[in-house]
Amino acid sequence: MAKSGKTPPKSHSVPVKPKAPLPKPVATRVPTDWLDRPDVEGNPQLRKIFWGVALFGLLLMIGLSLGSGINADDKFQVDYSQKLVSYYGTFGRDTAALNIPDGNMHLYGGAFEIVTGFANKALRYQPTDLGYHQVRHATSALLGWVAMLCAALLARLIAGERAGLITLIIMLLSPRFLGDSLMNPKDVPFAAGYMLAIYNLAAVLSRMPRPRPWNIAGLVGGLALGLAIRAGGLLTFVYVFLFAGLYLLLSYRSRTGAATNGETPSTLGRYALIVVGTAVAGYFAAMLFWPYALQSPFKNPFLALSKFADLEVKIRVLYEGSNVMSDKTPWHYPLKWISYTIPLAALVGFFGSVILLPRLLKKYNPLWVMLAGFAAVFPIFYIIYKHSVIHDGWRHLTFAYPPLCVVAGLFWNEAVAWFSGKKVLQYAVLGVMGLLLVDAGTFIVRNPQIPYVYFNPVIGGINGAYGQFETDYWGLSTRQGIEWLEQQGILGPNMDKQVVIATNMLFSTRELTAKYGDKVKLRYLKWEKRCDDGWDYALYPTRFLDGPTLQTGKWPPDNAVHLVEANGVPLLAILKDNGRNCAQGMAAAKAGNYPEAIVRLKAEVANVPDNEIAWSNLANIYLNIDSLEVAKNAIDHCLAISPNDISGNNYLGMYYLQKGTPDIARAQFETALKREPYNAGAYYYLALIARQQGDQQLALNHLMAAIKIAPNFKPAYEISAQIYEAQGNQPAAQQFRSALGQMK
Repeated sequence: MAKSGKTPPKSHSVPVKPKAPLPKPVATRVPTDWLDRPDVEGNPQLRKIFWGVALFGLLLMIGLSLGSGINADDKFQVDYSQKLVSYYGTFGRDTAALNIPDGNMHLYGGAFEIVTGFANKALRYQPTDLGYHQVRHATSALLGWVAMLCAALLARLIAGERAGLITLIIMLLSPRFLGDSLMNPKDVPFAAGYMLAIYNLAAVLSRMPRPRPWNIAGLVGGLALGLAIRAGGLLTFVYVFLFAGLYLLLSYRSRTGAATNGETPSTLGRYALIVVGTAVAGYFAAMLFWPYALQSPFKNPFLALSKFADLEVKIRVLYEGSNVMSDKTPWHYPLKWISYTIPLAALVGFFGSVILLPRLLKKYNPLWVMLAGFAAVFPIFYIIYKHSVIHDGWRHLTFAYPPLCVVAGLFWNEAVAWFSGKKVLQYAVLGVMGLLLVDAGTFIVRNPQIPYVYFNPVIGGINGAYGQFETDYWGLSTRQGIEWLEQQGILGPNMDKQVVIATNMLFSTRELTAKYGDKVKLRYLKWEKRCDDGWDYALYPTRFLDGPTLQTGKWPPDNAVHLVEANGVPLLAILKDNGRNCAQGMAAAKAGNYPEAIVRLKAEVANVPDNEIAWSNLANIYLNIDSLEVAKNAIDHCLAISPNDISGNNYLGMYYLQKGTPDIARAQFETALKREPYNAGAYYYLALIARQQGDQQLALNHLMAAIKIAPNFKPAYEISAQIYEAQGNQPAAQQFRSALGQMK
């Protein structure tokens, strides 16, 4: 640095004495230049490529969204959207949107639903029109792209054009995030608000005390969008004050003589005004899109946030080959899901950045590196710490993925920079990154309608994950199933007879077949209840199937006429019922007509040997007519197909009871409970065995467990009353008999 006889300007970050040689700048923890401006390379060629890739990504995502299936959760979202349109359309007179018990949708912000709801109203689309859902999907794709773009812009702000481009490419080739962007109306818009706020927070603070107006607007918009989607958006407000405070603190620590370098009270006042002003503006902007919060802006958002812990839906999820309740998943559930489903380039890049963290903190603005890392890691570990209920993979943590890609992008950018001046090695680094993206990119190309079911090579791809983890948990494949039925002429405008379709994904199937009116009749039947009624065709995804059932290789059953697949792995089976033997056999058995039931069910297993329901019902009939060995044969067939089948496991225990071996029966019922903890029947039979062996208290314990699982389990109440009567405890006996009487 040249000598000067003049006093340096006050805005200079390191004050020097007048008329003295300026000292050589000393590296500090937070160099002033990094605080005052973003460290952007400014490569015009890379910038053109960056925006070209971004534009291509936008068009690609919107195009792919038009072919996506319908999200199962849209059952709640669409209803909320219509109620919100009515609320705002009547200027608040229609208050249905203020309290929606089904799904508790009023506790969520309505920004996405309001925008898409009014757009659909303007276009005159109804929920039964495919166009209605395509408007929603295209909007979701746009917001997913916003999240990707803001992640790339943050990487560019931190480390330059190349880092931004690398991050953008990683995000576009992330099948899970891309796939959710095509149809996820909650997690993706929330991620867009989260990332929009984080990027613009860094951009605003970088240019203090005079940030660009569009960055201020972006910060307000990001804060508002996140909170106007879900109450968890309050987290971004915490980020604003946390990192604004850190910025101010580090800014002062990196300087000496703050009073003489431009940090005047008026400057600090402007600083505070911008930070507080954007937070206030973002908060109240969010209230405008959330009727429930608008009723009490300073109370209801926080009340909604507190209620989510109590109102989380608990469902069965498939994890590591076992079906467990979502509130019973192990602590590593989100970590393994993320590790198995993001591209290898993102996975390697993230861990590489952890290793290179000291170098990244020294070379780049450490505050923005910490912001990206904190935004990625904190939500994940907070959920683990709180043992929050999450399900359907890591979709509740979708918002943490864009900053994770920023961190990964910094690693790959730094790996290239490491070999500065050695073009061959730089291209080699980029080549390695490219190879680690090939698997993910190929999956998107092969499965453009449903890329979100991707699993990476760490677990062996989707083939290795099959039967171990959920695949199409949204049920998007029902659209491909309906399209196949249409291609085959089974469904069409000129149908001459009614087609009955059974499914456990009723909402999406109903929306896609509504155009056929009464020519298509739908029946909601769970997989294990599919023989409770008759049907012509059935659409069943692997969702809600037991892991062991999938692992046996006997799914789908032999009456499957078509499979919707991803990389050769079945996601959905279309079944055809010839003769309705299973449904009619079960109806005959319920009526006590065992000969007819046996004929029908034997006809069913002759046509569909892999129908575990028919086998278990045959077993039940044979047990009732004391054909024990024939029953055992049917039980063995049932459990070979579906090892965790509740009925099959209970019938095996009953077989041993009828054989006069209660100890073996008890062991079998205990095994049944290990396979399915919510097996009320197993508890009931364990109670009978305990009672027979003279342990009345153990019998009562088992009966209470059965009643807790199945509150209307009448035999459990009856046996409980009998035990208390035998013990002379008439009040307790009367209590159970009264409860039993109320059920009749």
